[in-house]
Amino acid sequence: MSASPLIQGYEVVIGFETHAQLSTRSKIFSRAATAFGAEPNTQACAVDLALPGTLPVMNKGAVERAIQFGLAIGAHVAPRSIFARKNYFYPDLPKGYQISQFEIPVVQGGAVEFWLGDEKKTVRLVRAHLEEDAGKSLHDDFIGQSGIDLNRAGTPLLEIVTEPDMRSSAEAVAYAKELHKIVTWIGICDGNMQEGSFRCDANVSVRKPGQPLGIRREIKNLNSFKFMQQAIDYEIRWQIEQIEDGHAIQQATVLFNPDTGETRAMRTKEDAADYRYFPDPDLPPLLIPSEWVDRVKAQMPELPRAMAARFVADYGLPEYDATTLTQSRAMGAYFEAAARASGQAKLVSNWVMGELSRRLNVSETRIDASPVSAAQLAQLVARIADGTVSNNAAKQVFDALWTGDGNEVDAVIEAKGLKQISDTGELERLIDEVLANNADNVAQYKAGKEKAFNALVGQAMKATKGKGNPAQVNALLKQKLG
Repeated sequence: MSASPLIQGYEVVIGFETHAQLSTRSKIFSRAATAFGAEPNTQACAVDLALPGTLPVMNKGAVERAIQFGLAIGAHVAPRSIFARKNYFYPDLPKGYQISQFEIPVVQGGAVEFWLGDEKKTVRLVRAHLEEDAGKSLHDDFIGQSGIDLNRAGTPLLEIVTEPDMRSSAEAVAYAKELHKIVTWIGICDGNMQEGSFRCDANVSVRKPGQPLGIRREIKNLNSFKFMQQAIDYEIRWQIEQIEDGHAIQQATVLFNPDTGETRAMRTKEDAADYRYFPDPDLPPLLIPSEWVDRVKAQMPELPRAMAARFVADYGLPEYDATTLTQSRAMGAYFEAAARASGQAKLVSNWVMGELSRRLNVSETRIDASPVSAAQLAQLVARIADGTVSNNAAKQVFDALWTGDGNEVDAVIEAKGLKQISDTGELERLIDEVLANNADNVAQYKAGKEKAFNALVGQAMKATKGKGNPAQVNALLKQKLG
């Protein structure tokens, strides 16, 4: 493992706490819906409002999703875990406490592995525990007062906590992207950062190499990977400047302002003791028998690392391609469908990572909604492989498929006259004409000037109106020039 990078002589230490909203239709302790975007307070029932006499009931689907996550990261799924009350007062928390897990979480340990450039990184996880979300305070919708929307109150969350293993903002973002991929891949979270389904808090501190861990400041609710890197980089610079100016860092919770690119302190950071955790008397221990874990394991999808390894083994792809193609289950499935149908895995990989990804990014389209299907790409790649079309002509075919100006590869090739001339007799006739009309270039080539050959290739391709098979044109020219 390489040494940690230093910034102005300081080592950066970063840990993450991520709240992944679980993809259940109802809340963690009530039957209220979890759908996003409903009118305020229309998805909050008596349990969410903490009305007297109501009792929480555990959502089995939330537990099952926690088990899935534990299996995906190689963690220990606790056969017995308990819920606690995390006490604090805030207007959007009707009970005055949040139901969470403290002493015995449901998922313990595990790790997330990812690549940063050409270096493999591992971030160890401390735990992942189940808890309920709070409501939301609305400060901008009313003049001189605030509103409370309790639709989110009771929404099931899995809080995923890492060890302080990251040493740069780039590493932190790479970890967050890999975690995002895992939870969306196994389907336990939709990963929508704009809607708050995947919220990251970064604990950042700096220290001189060899010294104890520094005082950390927690950057809350980072809802985009771009802002995540900007916020962490700013916080690192700010902390180093403070220390260099002789000031002590105070533990605090801070927010990032994307308009100014700065973090600002929101409140003094609380410790566990401030929350006065104690076991929730309304919820019995959560018991997860091994048979339940085994059933979930049997239903788990192939995980990204396993799929990438299989792509290398079965299709002979480079590891870079395999890793890129497993950024999502949809991309992996798309590639595999096209590779199987065409028998040209590397060509398909090049197109998926190249032209297809470029078009999808520009149009902000998901690959499972691509206008060019895997079957169509397979047909196109097959026509490149068998010499029917050149790469340049293939891009014209792809464009027609993308814009809906045709939906069958061979028909588009025929309609646009893009078929390569691969007939040896026809190519020889055209090349003979080119050689007869370009005696000077022929003489220069025979005198040892290689550039003259390129000029002859250009003339030959012009004579074929760009439809000549380039490899055949080159071979025939060399053959005739001796």
